[in-house]
Amino acid sequence: MYIIVVGAGKIGYFLAKRLCAGKHTVSIIDKDKEVCEELARNLADVLVINGDGCDPNILEEAGVGRANVLAAVTGDDEDNLIICQLAKEKFGLQRTVGRVNDPDNEHTFAELGIDVPVDSTKIIAKIIEEEASFSDFVNLMSFKRGKLAIVRVDLPKDSPVINKQIHDIIWPENSALVSILRQEEVIIPKGNTVLLSGDDVIAITLIGNEPQILKLLAGSL
Repeated sequence: MYIIVVGAGKIGYFLAKRLCAGKHTVSIIDKDKEVCEELARNLADVLVINGDGCDPNILEEAGVGRANVLAAVTGDDEDNLIICQLAKEKFGLQRTVGRVNDPDNEHTFAELGIDVPVDSTKIIAKIIEEEASFSDFVNLMSFKRGKLAIVRVDLPKDSPVINKQIHDIIWPENSALVSILRQEEVIIPKGNTVLLSGDDVIAITLIGNEPQILKLLAGSL
């Protein structure tokens, strides 16, 4: 894929580096000339452009018209929102990812059409909460304009679904089991897969269905 990253701070730098390692073609845009020069020295396989990602001409220079994905990960929510909207509305890009620095802005990003608003603060908080409680329920991310959520539940010993096969469990409407993490093993669930105590279950569901998923998988906490 061809991916444009706007914002060359630590998040943008490591994102570009990882995407390149995954054999993707990457361009990165940043306003700071010195930062761009440093990036050009360290990331030889990345096209580095010094400019404002809110400027359509700079996005054109980066090749937004042929990009598969644009990720706006600057430290300014307004910039990230404008950049993603420009990419979608002016250049017809199908997939945009926007970093949300202020958690209060996540809903606005989703409402205005950003495909994946990523609230790093919320994700970090959820990781902390996960470590605090074995049977914690973790909402990892929402997407599709805030309509879908990926959730994770650590199955406690008294979970009502322990030792049951997937096809014998009645799931909430518009919900599906995605994967099971069992110690070091990642399991793609099938109908006859049996859930065990200690499994980390990852599911996808509609926003609002999370309490039903929690009750089904973890019982009364």
